[in-house]
Amino acid sequence: MRIGWIGFHMEGVPALRAVLEQGFPIVGIVTLSAAAAARRSGAADYTTIGREFGIPVFEVDDVNAEPGLTTLAELSLDLAFVIGWTQIVGPSARQLIPLGLVGAHASMLPHNRGRAPVNWALIRGEQETGNTLQWLGDAVDGGDVIDSARIPITPYDTCQSIYRQVAESNRAMILSLLPKLLDGERPGIPQLASGEPLLPRRRPADGQLDWSAPSECVYDFVRGLTWPYPGAFSSLQGQRWTIWACALLPYRAAADGPAGEVIGPVVSPIEEACGQAVWCGQGAITLLELEGEDGRLLKGRQLSDQRWTGWRWRDDA
Repeated sequence: MRIGWIGFHMEGVPALRAVLEQGFPIVGIVTLSAAAAARRSGAADYTTIGREFGIPVFEVDDVNAEPGLTTLAELSLDLAFVIGWTQIVGPSARQLIPLGLVGAHASMLPHNRGRAPVNWALIRGEQETGNTLQWLGDAVDGGDVIDSARIPITPYDTCQSIYRQVAESNRAMILSLLPKLLDGERPGIPQLASGEPLLPRRRPADGQLDWSAPSECVYDFVRGLTWPYPGAFSSLQGQRWTIWACALLPYRAAADGPAGEVIGPVVSPIEEACGQAVWCGQGAITLLELEGEDGRLLKGRQLSDQRWTGWRWRDDA
């Protein structure tokens, strides 16, 4: 059996490495070109893995465009894994792979079908997400379910830590699935019906922070958009800052104040605990790591030493 691997995101790397280490018949890796990957969040280097294991790597801008279709046709694949891929694989590409394509979606399907499921789950304050292996078909994230893994969301998680768990579940589920596929099995059960709308795509401009929201919503928004994504942002005294990390204060620890106003510095002998406290619509958060438009990074004492008390964060960055 000739098996291909299509991916560019970091969530597929542990699975691909494990599959290659165990000697499964991967004959080619299709990934995004450097230019296309630069426009996406969470991109990983698949060419290095290919060189390490002697597997040819093919870079495409669009797997559905003529160069991508030509690449798939020349590989003469029987089966393909599409793990950590940003483009819907269309019918013209799918028909080139007779045994089908196995994809992964970072939610418990049919919940949270669509774009950026991990980011949306965090932003919405959900307490659980997951990862689902499915057969790819015409419906977006609507194929037969092969396997799934539940992933709890703790108050300490970010999109990065959740995607690490997604990556590990990809590895475990795919290693379990491959021997069955090689034996001629095709496991899968139809998805349950769902009336949920597809999650919309998130763009960098969607990261503008709303200080009038309750503090737990601000906290969830920041951790849902932090690295490797573009981050939440806001402006202070006319300068735009990306907010990479913050801490959530209990409501009882802070009386109400004007949303977005800097309460003052938070100081500690522990460098990582230093920052600036800011009122939200209800409650407050502590900013822990910021990056300016000029690339200047503020955290620790450098951040808590800023004389920002009484300044107001704005939503017009």
